[in-house]
Amino acid sequence: MLIGELSEVTGASARSLRYYEEKGLLTSRRTPAGYRVYDDGAPLQVRRIRGLLDAGFDTDSIGVILPCVRHERTVELCPTIEATMRATLARLDADLDELARRRSAVSALLA
Repeated sequence: MLIGELSEVTGASARSLRYYEEKGLLTSRRTPAGYRVYDDGAPLQVRRIRGLLDAGFDTDSIGVILPCVRHERTVELCPTIEATMRATLARLDADLDELARRRSAVSALLA
């Protein structure tokens, strides 16, 4: 399938798909005319990538985790994957703490 078709099927923009490919998260082959052609498994791969992005992982972390994803949302844990997930969880916790601090500051201004 061509990039436009993959974009339509997954809802990911062509720009995002090219970025995923640049980061090594998605693969394609090229036609003699230079068009990207994706295999039948590409929509599932894009859904996996987008699911991990939605969960808060960055593309570097996704590159580590993705080979261990067995279904759309099932990950086979190993020490490297667990460490990556824990680091992301810690970053998300820090983000939440910062948001709570900012919320308190705005609330104080309103009081």
